[in-house]
Amino acid sequence: MDNDNKSLSGNSPDGTEEEGKAAEPAEAETPATPENNPDRPDITYKNAGDVARGGLLGLFIGLAIIVPGVSGSTVAIIFKLYDKLIYALGNLFRRFAACVKFLLPVVIGAAAGFLLGFFAIQQLMALVPFTVVGLFAGMMIGAFPAVKDEIKGEKITVPRALLFVLGIAVPVAIALGTTFGTEGARPLEGLQFYHYIIFILIGYVVAITQVVPGLSATAILMAFGYFSSIMNSVHLSYWKENPMVLLVYFCMVLGFAIGLLTFSKVLDLIFKKARATAFFMIVGLSLGSLLTLFFNSDIYAVYRDWAAGGVDALDLSLGIVLFIVGTVVAYLFVRYERKKKSGIGGNR
Repeated sequence: MDNDNKSLSGNSPDGTEEEGKAAEPAEAETPATPENNPDRPDITYKNAGDVARGGLLGLFIGLAIIVPGVSGSTVAIIFKLYDKLIYALGNLFRRFAACVKFLLPVVIGAAAGFLLGFFAIQQLMALVPFTVVGLFAGMMIGAFPAVKDEIKGEKITVPRALLFVLGIAVPVAIALGTTFGTEGARPLEGLQFYHYIIFILIGYVVAITQVVPGLSATAILMAFGYFSSIMNSVHLSYWKENPMVLLVYFCMVLGFAIGLLTFSKVLDLIFKKARATAFFMIVGLSLGSLLTLFFNSDIYAVYRDWAAGGVDALDLSLGIVLFIVGTVVAYLFVRYERKKKSGIGGNR
């Protein structure tokens, strides 16, 4: 018994050393904070290549606002930046400096992508629409395995299967609605007060399309009937004739900002609770968006023109070629990312 007492109390008969030893594990424990939480993604850029990747992600996010069916969030998954993007948006005020450093290249890229989409892609869509669609569709299809990897090895349950089917149905339903259910472009003149509230809500919904893969901002704007009106309003002469359109822009930007900050926080919480289950719906949304690339109001108008006046052989041929090229290039990139992930341990 004496030996047992010595082993318990250490060399000090009053147990002082025992208390010190007992306190050591407690001192080693640290409270969970964003800095030491293993569930928190590392949002710091390690090198110039990471910064360039963030900028390229932003470029696709900007393009997604212009090109029907393209999802910037799907590209974020391909680049392995989706979790980081959602975290940075959802914790912007909590970790302001770190989140701003991560988001800055994305924002710059998004601005460049929007301008490129507005001034270049829109012009190309007018000249060779199927060619543009073929290229983007090929890229999205070739990269789809990267999205599907997010649920690889996960158990398929009835709720998850239903979420997957729902995910496919949502973008398809939106595409059908914008193609057959809208009455054309709504005017931006003669607006009442409640219209500006609606524009805030539209901005909020557009923001959701930027953080939920598979949803298209263009399709949403078409569904509300304002896509063509807004695109055609971006002109100095129009601003002089209808200066109140600037208030429309402001309301949409306000709703967009609120949507990004609040809905990304919701997604961040959902991923912490049920990430795998949520991704079953996201994979469905991404798959559904691939279908809408070849069927939306813009491309449907092309099909009607072909049916009435004959197929544009050049546009069709270029579209098929670029579809194949886009698919191959995107899939090779996915394979490269897989090898890179397996080589470094797969940090998400």
